[in-house]
Amino acid sequence: MNTNMPNDPQFEKYYQKHQKCLKLKGLQPKTIEAYSKAIRRIGNYFHCRIDDLTSDQLLDYFNDLLDSLSWSAVKLDLYGLRFFYTNVLKRTWKDIPLIKPPRTSRIPDILSIEQVNRLLAATKKLSYKVFFFTIYSMGLRLGEGINLKLGDIDALNMRVHIRNAKGNKDRLVPLPEKTLSVLRKFWSVHKHPHFLFPSRKRGLKNAHLTDLPLERGGIQAAMKAVVSKLGIKNISCHSLRHSYATHMLEAGVDLIELQKILGHVSVLTTSRYTHLTSQTRNNASQAINTLANSFDISWGGVK
Repeated sequence: MNTNMPNDPQFEKYYQKHQKCLKLKGLQPKTIEAYSKAIRRIGNYFHCRIDDLTSDQLLDYFNDLLDSLSWSAVKLDLYGLRFFYTNVLKRTWKDIPLIKPPRTSRIPDILSIEQVNRLLAATKKLSYKVFFFTIYSMGLRLGEGINLKLGDIDALNMRVHIRNAKGNKDRLVPLPEKTLSVLRKFWSVHKHPHFLFPSRKRGLKNAHLTDLPLERGGIQAAMKAVVSKLGIKNISCHSLRHSYATHMLEAGVDLIELQKILGHVSVLTTSRYTHLTSQTRNNASQAINTLANSFDISWGGVK
């Protein structure tokens, strides 16, 4: 379905108000983008007349949407429309049929420690090699790694301040000694005054001149290329976080401790990693450092 901006004055007025409400609610940029796309999509579908849709119209719309999009994408459109109705139109959501996706329980795809080592060795561009190791060794989401700044590193207490993460929450995560050493060595190459991972657009030697962090698309493309080269299927940047969680549990880290490190709201989210281990000894700091020290971050052949 088309997600270009519909050309209609009334729709434009609604859309701009929707943007203001999204911003004032303090939602994450990715959420704002998804909810905005949802309104553009439904605006195109109903020729901009979205302020008085019936239940039957909405059922037809979401039914058609499922023909081209996944359940997760449909849910985002549903949430975006609900936000629009409650915040822009000031209508109650109960007037709209609530669509519920089928319940699923999936085990996340993970890498073994040996596979993570192979992935790092096969990554030849220094920025991506260090980035992959960093998000793996601290269990970070992709966006959390991209947004890391020099001031977030607390070398005295060996921890990193993750700011404005999912759910607009901050948290502190353990900083392995090996990761600190690698980040210091990497910074000595680019010397950016703020970003730990500056954009590569001006080259690594001139990265200190850029005002942007490493591009999400470039990171994902680099991951796709290296896993294809290694012949590993169904692996993405987020798989490094899944792998970290599983390896920590295998090493005996307590489930509640791991929940705090990962920033999960519910321990039930963290518990999905227990399919591989039942050990729950609380030795997070030792396990994290032992794991990080097992990697050889060689710089030969990188650029």
